[in-house]
Amino acid sequence: MTMATDLAIAQYGYKTNKPSGLLNDIFMYTVNMAAKTLVSVAQTSKTEDTEKWKTTDHLRFMIMLMTWLTVWALRVLMDHFPLSSSLPFNSLGGSLSALGSFDSILSSVSSSSALALPSSASSSLDLVLYEEVDAPSIKALGRSLTHILALLNEIPAASSKYLFAMTMAERIMEGNARHDHIELLQVNRAALSSAFARTSSLLYRFMHNTQSQDDSNGWPVRTIKALPFGSYAAPYVKGLSSCFNMVMSWVEATEAFWLPKKRNNGGAFGGSAEEYAEVMGEKLAQELLWITNKLRVYGAVEQALVQWSCSPGLASLALTASPRVQGLIVRISAILFGDLNQEYDEVTREVKFKILVLWLPLFCHARNGQSYPILTSYEKFEIERTMNEVISSLPAMDQEVILTNWVQDFAITASDWPNLQPSYDRWCQSARQLVA
Repeated sequence: MTMATDLAIAQYGYKTNKPSGLLNDIFMYTVNMAAKTLVSVAQTSKTEDTEKWKTTDHLRFMIMLMTWLTVWALRVLMDHFPLSSSLPFNSLGGSLSALGSFDSILSSVSSSSALALPSSASSSLDLVLYEEVDAPSIKALGRSLTHILALLNEIPAASSKYLFAMTMAERIMEGNARHDHIELLQVNRAALSSAFARTSSLLYRFMHNTQSQDDSNGWPVRTIKALPFGSYAAPYVKGLSSCFNMVMSWVEATEAFWLPKKRNNGGAFGGSAEEYAEVMGEKLAQELLWITNKLRVYGAVEQALVQWSCSPGLASLALTASPRVQGLIVRISAILFGDLNQEYDEVTREVKFKILVLWLPLFCHARNGQSYPILTSYEKFEIERTMNEVISSLPAMDQEVILTNWVQDFAITASDWPNLQPSYDRWCQSARQLVA
């Protein structure tokens, strides 16, 4: 009643009559009493259906009739002889009170909806209720882009929806960059940085699981080697294990031929669990390479450099990864090394030192294993030049650690790249100058 009266005053400029609070309280009290007496009489009539009414039953019935008669009289009095309470006319105050009530309703609806709806629905409701403009906000655009990039990790690469999701993500990022607004560009950078961290974590998990399976398969050989004269018997045991694995693979191939609908450990994938892990690792590495290139395009490669410097587990597993996955990781590292000498606020001296220490061994020990070179001669030359420049900018103690590790890895591998001998000679010359 209060909100309706205030709205009427604010919009139409007149007041509606309103009964006084005392008369309304008397009426409601009488209605409640009449209802109670009606229930009491009904229960008496139901339980004592076959017996005659007592004097108290007749009195209860008369009280009920008198109470309902009083209710009728009060209703007539309220309708035809209202005792209006004078409300001062204030259009601004009436409008404000109405808006205040409406805001309280919105608050209660949003709070109850947040409890009843899932997280995605509650966030959408918050967007509708609290945004001042009737359009998706920039944060909503960022959440949408982050969601699509996360779907890329889950959708199989062979699915037609995979290309659809990647095209949608590229369309959103290109649209943001086309406006050339700093906030829209920040949406691309934040979403890509989050996707880089998530994809690199998933890649490490798959590579770690694959490495763990290989280690578990070789535990008998390691156990035999630990025994006296076990090193002589270990090669024979390893050969028997290889023959057994080959026979089992033939059996699985035969079962797959006669039972094409049977699913193995790889789930929907047609190969074994090891092949599934390798394919997933290559897929994630391809996605990480794509994200790295996008980070360079939208000027956020420094965030990838910081995350790459904090990935010792991935750097260690990359040394023994499959040739295709290892080649993609080498490609990603080469892209990041190419921008290592740029002036970025987040790329500190510690970040440069960690990247060189962690990822230089991969360049030395990486095997090609593919029909095409991972890096061209020009790319190798540019990356090598960048390494020399970055190393020369670091303190002497950092240079000693980096170059000592490089000499050890470079000397025992067949690869002739990267050749950091100019940096090594420069560091030795600077040490001689200190003595002189």
